[in-house]
Amino acid sequence: QVQLVESGGGLVQAGGSLRLSCAASGRAFYTFPMGWFRQAPGKEREFVAALNIAGNAQNSQYYSESANGRFTVSRDDAKNTVYLKMNSLKPEDTAVYYCAGRISPKHSTDYDDYGFWGQGTQVTVSS
Repeated sequence: QVQLVESGGGLVQAGGSLRLSCAASGRAFYTFPMGWFRQAPGKEREFVAALNIAGNAQNSQYYSESANGRFTVSRDDAKNTVYLKMNSLKPEDTAVYYCAGRISPKHSTDYDDYGFWGQGTQVTVSS
């Protein structure tokens, strides 16, 4: 079993930055690809970013079109933590942000492929 706890959300003005953290406990964190998703009121949960297993030959980062160029996903396996640094935030980034992990060699952009979820952290961007 894996427990995930997000933190770092809050209220920020448009153009500002936030860094979300997701701390993992339980099974070997370093074996999980990790993803970030978000859900705005009245909308479906959507993919934001994902990161393959550190040390994987690809060790790639993957982003949604809206996150590409503004957000950066990273992981620190020594701290069992994955991060999402968000720059140039826009009001449309307002949502509850969730981190997720999956038991697989590779990441996915589909939330159905992730078996472990955190409780979410609220991000609100004011205009």
